[in-house]
Amino acid sequence: MGKIKLACETYTWQMPGEQYKGKLDHIMGIVSQAGFTGIEPETSFFGDLSDPFKMKETLNQHKLELAALVHVEDWLNPQETVLERENADRWIEFLQYFPDTIYLLVQMPGQDRKDLVVRQQNLLSCVNAIAERAVDQGIVCSYHPNSPEGSVYRNREDYEILLNGLNSDLIGYTPDVGHIAKVDMDPLEIVKQYRSLINLVHYKDMYADGNWAPTGAGVIDIRGITQYLIDTDYQGWIVMEDECDQAIADPDGVTLDDGRYIEAQLNPLLL
Repeated sequence: MGKIKLACETYTWQMPGEQYKGKLDHIMGIVSQAGFTGIEPETSFFGDLSDPFKMKETLNQHKLELAALVHVEDWLNPQETVLERENADRWIEFLQYFPDTIYLLVQMPGQDRKDLVVRQQNLLSCVNAIAERAVDQGIVCSYHPNSPEGSVYRNREDYEILLNGLNSDLIGYTPDVGHIAKVDMDPLEIVKQYRSLINLVHYKDMYADGNWAPTGAGVIDIRGITQYLIDTDYQGWIVMEDECDQAIADPDGVTLDDGRYIEAQLNPLLL
């Protein structure tokens, strides 16, 4: 890839509910207007753009790259269910049309952390199996842990299990600086600790009280993390995923604000 590039995630448009599902064309227009060069959609947004040829055409219209594709599943069993495997294989086939796109796997958080050890091992088994099939097709994979209380990989001890259990020959790690901060870890420290595994990065901001903040209004040192990535020759995508309350009413406006933050605060570092 040669340098750091900036993309936008579709979760901001999930904040209001279901009304933006199937409206990736509209979302891409806002993302492009905000100055991003890539988009990272979650598969539930695809609609008719699950046709790779239609996706290519729409991306080209908005002058965007498909930075990553987000696939969310439960993965509760030692092996994928029949439906989970069918879903994964369908997206692996889709991504063969997008050889530079990262296949980003995310587990749906549960309601609690019961049977934690078993659930952690089952997740690793499923994700490593998917990554093996994807890599066989030339697809780059990454895994994104999250922070809700029912997540099986959310704190420092969990990360040690996760990032030693993922097959690093097959799949990388996507740190989400907001989810890291949410459980009282230092995002920069975690990024430094696992830097060799990182092949994708997610940014969101958080207030000191733990609520999500508009990008740049919170306490996360986004500029400092960016500078560290530059200094360690990170070459890949940084993806904005703004989950502040304002996104519930105005995801388009929040994304345009993120673009202005990038122009003022990150582009001077990156250019």
